[in-house]
Amino acid sequence: MVRPTVSQALVSFLLLFCSVVEGSQDYAVCDHIKTQLNNETVQPTEGTYEALSTENWSQTVWAKPSCIIQPSNAEELSYVVSTVVDWNVKFAVRSGGHSVVPGAANINHGVLIDLANLNSVDYDADKKVAVVGSGLRWKEVYTSLDQYNVTVAGGRVLDVGVGGLTLGGGLSYLTDLYGLVCDNVVNYEVVTSTGAIVNANAESNPDLFWALKGGINNFGIVTKFTLKTYDIHDVWGGVKVYSLDALPALFDAMYQYQSVENKDPYANIMLQAFPTNATIGAIVNIVYLKPEEEPEAFAPFRNITPLADLTKLQTLTELMLAAPIPDLTRVNWFSSSFTTDKELFNKVGDIVTKAPELDSLMNLTAGSLAFGWQPISSSAVLAGQVSGGNALGLKPVNQTWLVLDVGWWSPEDDQLAHNYTQSMINKIEDASKASGHYVDYIFMNDAAADQPVIEHYGQENVAKLKETAIKYDPEGVFQTLASGGFKLPES
Repeated sequence: MVRPTVSQALVSFLLLFCSVVEGSQDYAVCDHIKTQLNNETVQPTEGTYEALSTENWSQTVWAKPSCIIQPSNAEELSYVVSTVVDWNVKFAVRSGGHSVVPGAANINHGVLIDLANLNSVDYDADKKVAVVGSGLRWKEVYTSLDQYNVTVAGGRVLDVGVGGLTLGGGLSYLTDLYGLVCDNVVNYEVVTSTGAIVNANAESNPDLFWALKGGINNFGIVTKFTLKTYDIHDVWGGVKVYSLDALPALFDAMYQYQSVENKDPYANIMLQAFPTNATIGAIVNIVYLKPEEEPEAFAPFRNITPLADLTKLQTLTELMLAAPIPDLTRVNWFSSSFTTDKELFNKVGDIVTKAPELDSLMNLTAGSLAFGWQPISSSAVLAGQVSGGNALGLKPVNQTWLVLDVGWWSPEDDQLAHNYTQSMINKIEDASKASGHYVDYIFMNDAAADQPVIEHYGQENVAKLKETAIKYDPEGVFQTLASGGFKLPES
C-alpha cells in the first residue's frame, strides 16, 4: 500500500476543512437571511424544500441548495444579493428552471434565489407595453394579456420561464416581424451585485441595456421586463403530423419556404422530427399571425399528405397551449446554425436521420433524439437592429437554427448521451463549414453547457460585454459566486 506523504495528507485535510467551512458559511447565511425574510426562505428541513429543489425541468440539473429564497420584490432581492455577496457564498438564480445547463438555475450547497414570487403582469394600453415579473412563465404572461387582445414577443413553449429565455435572446412566433424576444424589451429593472436597483433602457444605462440582450446572468438579476405589446390575438395554425417517410419531401418544402426572396413575416414554421421513434414521426408547427386560413406562404407543404391535420382558426395562446411538452427524465440539447442551401439541407437531413449515433442513443435506457428545424428570416435580424441592436452578433441573412434534443433515463448514461449527440452536431457543423454555409452563431436557449455560446458573438461584442461587466459588477460576483450558466470568456 502506498502511504500519503505528510504534505499530501496536509493538502487533503485543508481541502476537507475548506469544504466544511464553506458549507457552514452557506447554512449560516441562510439562517441569517431567514431572520429577516422568514416566509421567503425555505431550508432543507422544511416540507416544501424537496419539491422546490427538484422543480427544474430536467433531472440532470436537480441540486441541493443550502436554502431556497423567494424574494417578493426588488427590495427583498437587493437585501438577499448584498447579504450573500458580503458573506462570500455562491448562489444561483432561477426563473422557470427550464434550462438544461447545470448550475444555471440551481446549485449544490450555496443559495438558490428563486424568482417565482416576482409574478406580476401590468399592462399599459397607452404606452403599449406590459411590465412582466421575471419569475413568471410565458403561459401566465399570455393569459394575463388575452383579456386586452394583445400579446408580446415571448416564448413558444408556455412552461418556459420569462427570465432565462429573454436574457438568452429568445425565439418567438413574432420574431420575423419584431425581432427576438430580447429586442422587444424597452426596460430592465436590475439588482446589481452591490444590491443597487437600477433601470436599463435606451436612455438610462444604455450599455447595460444592450448587454442584457443576450448577456444572460453576467451583470445582475433582472426583476422586471417592460415588453412591447402588439395587437395580435386571433391566428391560424396548429400542427400537422407526418410519418418519417415524409421527411425528404418536408426538407424540400422547407428549402422552398426559406428561399422566398420576400418571405411573409406573419408566417412561422418549425419542423420537429423524432428519428428514434417512428410512432411519433415528424411534426410541423404552423402559425400565421392573422386569422387567414391556408396562406400562400405555406404552399410548399400543400402536396405533402399529413397523417393528422390540427390546424384551425384560434387564438395564439390557444395554439401554444395545444403544443405538447415532452415528459422526459434527463434532457440535453445542442444547437448549430447555417444558411439556406438545398444540398446542405439534404446532408443535414441524412445526418439527423441516419447517423450511427442514433442506434447508440436508442441502446440507452429510454434513449431518444429529436431535432428541431427553425427557420430564421433576415427580417428578424433587421428588426432587432431597428430596436437598438443586441449583443448576439447576428448577420441579416436567411438561416436555420437547428437544435438536437436528446432524452434518456439513467444518470449512468449522462456522458454517453452527451457524447453521441455532440458527435452528431460536430458532423452537422463540419458539413455546413465544408459547404460554405456555416453561420458562426450558437442560439443560447438551445445550447449545451459546453458550447462556447458567447465566444460566437464576435470579438467586438465580447469586449463590450466585458467592459459592461467591469462597470456594473467590478468585483466579478456574477463570474465567480454566480458561476453557473454561460459566463463571459476569460481570454
